[in-house]
Amino acid sequence: MNPITISSMTINDYNAALTLWQNTEGICLDDCDSPTAIARYLQHNPGLSCVAKQDNQLIGTLLCGTDGRRGYLNHLAVAPTHRNQGIGRKLVQHSLNALKNIGITRCHTFVLVNNSSAQAFWQHIGWPQQDTFNVRSITP
Repeated sequence: MNPITISSMTINDYNAALTLWQNTEGICLDDCDSPTAIARYLQHNPGLSCVAKQDNQLIGTLLCGTDGRRGYLNHLAVAPTHRNQGIGRKLVQHSLNALKNIGITRCHTFVLVNNSSAQAFWQHIGWPQQDTFNVRSITP
C-alpha cells in the first residue's frame, strides 16, 4: 500500500466524500451538504477543508470553515478500514494549521451527544467538552 496523503479538499472530491459521509455513523446530512452548497463552502473557505487519500481512494474528510473570528470543524469521517491509524488527528491538525495561517486561533466542533465513538475521539485528542452553552439551529 502507498502512503496516506492529506490535501485540501476540492469539489472534485465531493462524490467520494458524500459516499463516505453516508456510510459514517454520526454524520448528519441535509440540504447544506448538496454539491452546490459544498462548492460554495469550499470557495468561501479556501484551503481549510481537507481529505485523506490512499492509492487515489478517498479514505477521510474534514470540512473546515470560519466566520472570521472562530473556526468550525464538521464532517470528520475516516473509513472504518483505516481507523485507529492517526488519520483523523492528521486531518484535524491540517485544518487547524490552515486556520492558524489565516489568524484564526480558536476552533469549535459539533458532535452528536449520542455519538460515543466521536465523543471519545475528540476527548482523546485533547478537545474538552464545553458545558457552557447550547447550540440552537433554525432553517430560515
